[in-house]
Amino acid sequence: MNLVRTQDAVGHVLCHDMTQIIPGVIKDARFRKGHVVTAQDIPVLLSMGKEHLYVWEKTPGMLHEDEGAERLRALCQGEHMTATPPKEGKIELRAACDGLFRVDVNRLRALNSQEELMVATRHTNAPVKAGDRLAAMRVIPLIIAEDKLDAAQAAVGPGGPILSLHPYVRKTCGLIVTGSEVRSGLIRDQFSPVVKAKLAQYGISVTMECTPGDDRQAITQAILDYQAAGVDLVVCTGGMSVDPDDRTPGAIRASGADIITYGAPVLPGAMFLLSDLKGTPVCGLPGCVMYAKATIFDLVLPRLAAGLPVTRAELVELGHGGLCLGCGECRYPVCPFGKEG
Repeated sequence: MNLVRTQDAVGHVLCHDMTQIIPGVIKDARFRKGHVVTAQDIPVLLSMGKEHLYVWEKTPGMLHEDEGAERLRALCQGEHMTATPPKEGKIELRAACDGLFRVDVNRLRALNSQEELMVATRHTNAPVKAGDRLAAMRVIPLIIAEDKLDAAQAAVGPGGPILSLHPYVRKTCGLIVTGSEVRSGLIRDQFSPVVKAKLAQYGISVTMECTPGDDRQAITQAILDYQAAGVDLVVCTGGMSVDPDDRTPGAIRASGADIITYGAPVLPGAMFLLSDLKGTPVCGLPGCVMYAKATIFDLVLPRLAAGLPVTRAELVELGHGGLCLGCGECRYPVCPFGKEG
């Protein structure tokens, strides 16, 4: 720190907060640590009784906290994100659109392993709305050695921004409601309204729908017809257990779809089936989707809506955090369910 005359402080950085007291009006920090003094500030500072100031004078190889935060932002910010101006060495990133937020967790860990800096984010694979906070970053001290930011950049390595936001691109769905009891009208279909509401959260509309009962051939033909018609997603409801009269898994296989998984380490949702038919995802939903607030479908649907491939390895990883606690009042997605460590 250097002690300088207030009149000579223009362009220098304050090393501590400067409190302004006007009885009955204000008692607060008028200028905060890290503020760069301007010519307009001088009369205010003098009126506060500050004839001398402790300032940091920039030296080669050292960065102001705001400059350090900008370096971190450049490492993190991907497309479809907006950044706040640096304030007291901190920058926040927000979503510019609805979409799926993803974090390169290993590279983020490498970044946060460096001293005197930090980046905090939402969990990876979080569905977000436009305007939502995604991440915040800052350097810890008022000034930081530039070589520490260079080391952070080296630790992160190539590969583009650490954070990404993927807009939802799938817009149409073919819905196949199985079950002879539904087809015959013996019971009211309670499954499709739930599925339609979940799809609508991500801008997906059901444009084709049928009730083929438990006829495996009819289910298979509906899958093929919907894929040929160009829907973005095919969803089959029910008929997913191992009972002999549950035909959905066999019907999906008969369509020629590549099975990514039949079964997932998530409860509710262990009997979930995900497959791919010439680039069109085909899902088989177990009955729990109809009555449980949060299931495997809620974890996978945002990824499908964003047009991202979902691999068996990724589904295996869902086992960590994939146990719904069945809370009396469900607060999903503000809960641990499906969160990846």
